[in-house]
This record gives sequence, structure tokens and C-alpha cells, in this order.
Amino acid sequence: MPGHRPPPEEVNTLELTQLYNYYFAWGADSREAAIALGYGSLYNHSYTPNAKYQKDFSNGLLKYVCIKDIQKDEEITINYNCDPEDRTPVWFDIVSQN
Repeated sequence: MPGHRPPPEEVNTLELTQLYNYYFAWGADSREAAIALGYGSLYNHSYTPNAKYQKDFSNGLLKYVCIKDIQKDEEITINYNCDPEDRTPVWFDIVSQN
């Protein structure tokens, strides 16, 4: 999924905006940022996701891959910690979990 990459000097200011909840840490040292276009930055978090994302730095892409069957009308979810098995607490209160 193509995205937008703000200039590196603007990444720290994302924390002061609503975009903070929608960007991905980017680059080998995670000091850059990427915002997925389309639905990519809108998929909800789950500790039991049905998809995962992969960062393809060389092509400037975020790739979403199904890790479970996803039924028609089922929500696509990802683990915001990148690893589908990672149970590290996220920065927001979780309303419900799958």
C-alpha cells in the first residue's frame, strides 16, 4: 500500500496532532514516519488479529497479509505492535478484544 512520508524533521510534531494515532514508525532506525493511504492507517488493533503488516522499506510500501481466513463483512484487524503475537500494551485503552 503506498503512503505518505512526512519529512524526517516533522516526525516529532506528529505527536502533537491527530495523525499521531495513524502513522507507522518507518526506516531502519524507526526515526521516520509513514502514513498508509486507503484503509491502511485505519485498520483496528487486536491482540488476535486476522492480518499483519510488513514494512517494505526498499519499495516504500506497507504490505498487509492475511494470517487467518477473513470472512465477508469481517473487520480486518492488525496488532499495532507489528508482531501478531506481541501482547505489549498499546498507548490507548482497548475497548474490546477479539
